[in-house]
This record gives sequence, structure tokens and C-alpha cells, in this order.
Amino acid sequence: MLASVVFVPSAPLLVPALAGRLAVDTDEVRAATRAAGRDLAGTASTWIAIGATDTDVDQVGTAGTFLPYGVDVPVFLDAADVGGRADDTRGLPLSFLIAGWLRAEAGAEVVTPVPVTPGATPARCAQLGAELAGRVDGESEPIGVLVVGDGAISLSPRAPGGGLRETAVRLQQVIDDALGTADAAALAGLDPEVCAAEGVGGRPVWQVAAALCAGRRMHGELRYARAPFGVGYVVAVWTPQ
Repeated sequence: MLASVVFVPSAPLLVPALAGRLAVDTDEVRAATRAAGRDLAGTASTWIAIGATDTDVDQVGTAGTFLPYGVDVPVFLDAADVGGRADDTRGLPLSFLIAGWLRAEAGAEVVTPVPVTPGATPARCAQLGAELAGRVDGESEPIGVLVVGDGAISLSPRAPGGGLRETAVRLQQVIDDALGTADAAALAGLDPEVCAAEGVGGRPVWQVAAALCAGRRMHGELRYARAPFGVGYVVAVWTPQ
């Protein structure tokens, strides 16, 4: 049973220990992400996280650390593993580090990862989403879905994508509108080549979520949609009606 779907950025700056005390320009996105995570935990203690892998390998571990991003903040996808020794050496890509961190922040029990390779085609994403819908609908207990991904990377003069591009701004507006209004069809229709050109890393995970929600009546709520460092960060909540 689908409880709700929450969309958050895939950004290390969400973690206070990595952002630092002076990173006040990211307070708003961090607060919005934490609040959305708490809302998701309020509807379901068991989560499924849809996230992009860092490579074309679609297998991930169960625990990891933010050490590659500057600080050794341990992350566990299952609360039962906290304090133990992580024997799984596969580690976690950034998207699932964020998912595990938010699980702990929100007080959820466990996150089951659904890894999606960065180059997954829309057809493959639709297949994964349909399979995921069957899994979720087959559960008698509520399942929360967390979707972790970023938008365009050229939304300000100093953006990491090489500065401000109007094509990126227009694409990001389409993404923001789709996530804010629960427009699954618009997400499913995102062009992989156009998204790749603008550095939109969230495209495949959003398309998996779109397929998961296809045919369902969903209410969308946009909690945050800005680009504090020239990268499109969106926090949104979709609730079944």
C-alpha cells in the first residue's frame, strides 16, 4: 500500500556536519528536506528509496559513510544495524547515503534501495516503476517512497555546469512544475538527451517514480524549489487521493 512519495535533492550539503555552521544559505532546503522526511516517516516506518547509482553498476550495499564528501558520518539503511559493523563492502552511492541519513533523521526503521543507473532509458525506468508498483501494492502495510535526485546544473552565473544557461532554466521550470503538481506524465516525458545536456541527474529516478504513480490520483505539494548553488534542488510530496 502506497503511503506517500517524497522527492528530495541528492546533495551532501543537506547533512549539517558536511555543510558547516556557516552554510546558512542552505538552511531552507535542509529544513524542507528534514520536514518532508518526518512527514514520510509519519505515514510509514518502512521506506523504499529510488536513487541513481554513481556508476553503471545497479547493486548497492546496506551501509556507508559520507567520508568521501569530507566527514566520516556513518549511514545505515536499516536502524537495526546502527552501532554494528558493516560487513557489506559495496558501500552506498550518494543518493542512498542521503536516503539513509534522512531515515535516521526522520526516525524511520528501514530503507530498501531501488538503484537506477544514470543512463537508464525511459523504457527501462517505466519497467522498473511498474515492477515497483506491483511490490508496493502487494504490501498490506503502508510503504513510503523516497526519491532522491537533482535538477539542472546551470542555473546561476557561478553554477557548476559552466554558468547560467536559459535552456537549463526553462527545463528546470518544467521539472519544478511537474514535481509540484504530481504530473507523472510530464516526468515520464523528459528527454534523456536534453536532461543529460543540462546535467539533470534526477531524470531516471523521477521517471521510475512516474511509472510507479501512473494511473493513481496523486496530490502534489511543492515544499522547496530553488538553486542556492546553481543546481536545481526540489523538495516535493505526492499523496494518494
